[in-house]
Amino acid sequence: MNRRDVLGLLGTLATLPSSALAQSAATRRLGVLSVTADDDAVGQTRSAILVEALAAHGWKEHGNLEIDWRSGGGDRARIARLADELVALKPDILLAVGTPSVEELRQRTATTPIVFAVVTDPVSQGFVQNLAHPGGNITGFTDYDGPLAGKWLEMLAQVTPPAARVFVVYNPATAPFAGLMLRTVEDAAQKLDVTVEPAPVHDAASIAALASRKDGGFLILPDFFTMANRAPLLAAIAQARVPAVYWSRTFVDEGGLMSYSTDSVEQLRRAASYIDRILKGAQAADLPVQNPTKFELAINLRAAKALGLTIAPGLLALANDVIE
Repeated sequence: MNRRDVLGLLGTLATLPSSALAQSAATRRLGVLSVTADDDAVGQTRSAILVEALAAHGWKEHGNLEIDWRSGGGDRARIARLADELVALKPDILLAVGTPSVEELRQRTATTPIVFAVVTDPVSQGFVQNLAHPGGNITGFTDYDGPLAGKWLEMLAQVTPPAARVFVVYNPATAPFAGLMLRTVEDAAQKLDVTVEPAPVHDAASIAALASRKDGGFLILPDFFTMANRAPLLAAIAQARVPAVYWSRTFVDEGGLMSYSTDSVEQLRRAASYIDRILKGAQAADLPVQNPTKFELAINLRAAKALGLTIAPGLLALANDVIE
């Protein structure tokens, strides 16, 4: 470039507003891959919270941060395709919401930082080396604490009439961590004198078949498949007319009996803090994976009344929210 070209370029830059120059220099790119659908209320709430939390750290969407949103809608093949799209965009950082999102993104990049949220047992799944020192390019926030599965079973034991048999519902293809939870549930079952039986589901027919299981109760494990198919799942359990405990408050808001869960919205807020730190120079390998710190117990007394069930007063007293 000769002197005349340099002077011409400087003249052009001088005519641009200073704000435009600052934005151009500072704009970063975030790719978000979620397991929920675009129109799912859960996913929409999480997205809104993420934008709000990032703004609190100074990262404004369409300002100094461009966000590429991708939603898998509970379809594993679609999640894989969307992971290809996001990595091809060469973002500065990726956010993976849900286990399948992490699995697909990690297969496509070992260099772009990945922050995850709403993920169970990232060590056993090979996402990180350990919680304190994740290593590699992945870190984030888990949605499961070891004793949780046992507490779910204890909740069913505080419903009258009690459930002597409990069917544990999950999709083996989308919940690879189910074995860990089942062991915890079985340990608790021995103390509570309850029989536990796995009830795997994988499509609409297997979900509908749950309606015939009228001789026990249901425990729904964390699984993006159960969340994506919560409407038919709730309908089948309502038809069975037995008690059920769920892994997410969303099920209770939509008619389920009760849930004890981590706060996934809070996880998105915390994920925003890690995104901020990495965009400012921190390494994912140096940021410890954090277990959940906030839990909520929700009970739907309208559902209990419809099923002819009584919830123990002690359990009701512990509830963060009671729907009457």
